[in-house]
Amino acid sequence: MHIHADDSAPAEDTPTTKLPREIHVLVAAAFIVAIGYGIIAPVLPQFAASFDFGVTAATIVVSSFAFFRFVFSPTSGRLVDAFGERRIYILGLLIVAASTAAVAFAQGYWQLLIFRGLGGIGSTMFSVSAMALIIRLAPVNARAKASSTYATAFLVGNIAGPVLGGAMAGWGMRVPFIIYAVGLVIAAVVVRLFLGSTASQGSSTKLGRAHAAAHRDEKPQEVMTFRQAWTDSAYRAALFSAFVQGWSAMGIRVAIYPLFAIQALGAGTAVAGLALTMFAIGNTSAVAIVGRFADTYGRKPFIQSGLLVLGVTTAALGFTDSIWLFFVLSVIAGIGSGLANPAQQAAVADVIGHERKGGRVLAKYQMALDGGAILGPIIAGAVVDRFDYSWAFVLTGLLGVMAAAHWITGRETRPRATR
Repeated sequence: MHIHADDSAPAEDTPTTKLPREIHVLVAAAFIVAIGYGIIAPVLPQFAASFDFGVTAATIVVSSFAFFRFVFSPTSGRLVDAFGERRIYILGLLIVAASTAAVAFAQGYWQLLIFRGLGGIGSTMFSVSAMALIIRLAPVNARAKASSTYATAFLVGNIAGPVLGGAMAGWGMRVPFIIYAVGLVIAAVVVRLFLGSTASQGSSTKLGRAHAAAHRDEKPQEVMTFRQAWTDSAYRAALFSAFVQGWSAMGIRVAIYPLFAIQALGAGTAVAGLALTMFAIGNTSAVAIVGRFADTYGRKPFIQSGLLVLGVTTAALGFTDSIWLFFVLSVIAGIGSGLANPAQQAAVADVIGHERKGGRVLAKYQMALDGGAILGPIIAGAVVDRFDYSWAFVLTGLLGVMAAAHWITGRETRPRATR
């Protein structure tokens, strides 16, 4: 069994502990980023298709972002360890802002492909940095709460963004990208001004005095390597379940759900989009409340139950012939994903601990998520072409059940409070 410094955390760090102001700064920035992404998400495929290179070429533009995220993740982890979380977080936001603004002024398909792909580099920089910051800033026994609060901001933004994007439909396809770029610059300014000031002023509070030294980028810290993390059974289980989460909740949900609703259930495009919203509603409702309980009762119960619910309901989706039942199962699948995700991130945070830099470790975790999101639609699409949708959903559901079972071998990481 692996014992970490955080396992003997002070009892005063209870699940009811208020999150530091720095966490709320990150939450505000996450909401700005997510709502902007939601604005451009419906527009990007149409914008790419407007260059008349075909449907496949348009989908490649969408996938290029995830591909660059995946490829650059190891480098982003090393940058976080070398230069500090805040610097890389802000730089990542600004890179995505610049690439998004460039997309707005792209004059050809290849410019669009390159500019959008480069945005994936900045995206993985601020994603890995954000996870690292949450680990360092959150009270030890409120890590799942911090992760769920941060994730809720992203999910709410992703739900609200397409609504705003639809309202901008008459403004042209380039305007949403400019708006998103401006929003990213605002998020970078918010983090630069308020995260730095709260970190320096935190010593005026009891929590600030306890954690101020650990929150400064300049303090020398041991760097946790991937090999060290791999020896921990919880980290190994988290990598597998993250891959399955990426496959199911990020890849299959976006690529296969709408096609199944249109082609198998005979629904319209609007109804197909509503299926994605149903999943997001279930996900958001679970994420918003699971953090506090995962900090109280442990990470594994919520990871395992969430993955099991996600797996079983996803498998069942392939056998429904009713759009309303499809909606209900989508909500339940979203709940399953929402139960597992914050507890899973908290488990990774427990493995790293406050006293070590974990950029490389977090980068591999991010790669597992992105890898699942990239491979899931490709493999599931091939299964649909060779067999039918039910086989693709069953395969995805089986992976969820396998990930839940694999966590039997993973240790419970929730820190033990001592008095």
